[in-house]
Amino acid sequence: MPLVSLFSIIIVDIMNNKHRKVLDKIFQNPVKPIEWQDIEKLFIALGANMVEGSGSRVTFHLNEVTADFHRPLPGKEAKRYQIVDAREFLTKAGIDPKKV
Repeated sequence: MPLVSLFSIIIVDIMNNKHRKVLDKIFQNPVKPIEWQDIEKLFIALGANMVEGSGSRVTFHLNEVTADFHRPLPGKEAKRYQIVDAREFLTKAGIDPKKV
């Protein structure tokens, strides 16, 4: 069995319906509002490691790809550029919403 298929099977077991909706929203154009905590939960469900930095900084490692983010302050919703950055991070990490 190809590695991608095995990886997809593992993700299917971990992700719930809300994670799927968030993943779909991240890849939508135009970008729709998403709460930052939902993006973090999606990254973790996909197997990312999270490292808390100073202040609002947080770093994620997924499939040998690293991305740094700053949590939105003072609101809960991710800014448009953060959603685009999350999309880029997932793409570089090999996450394809059509295959997950």
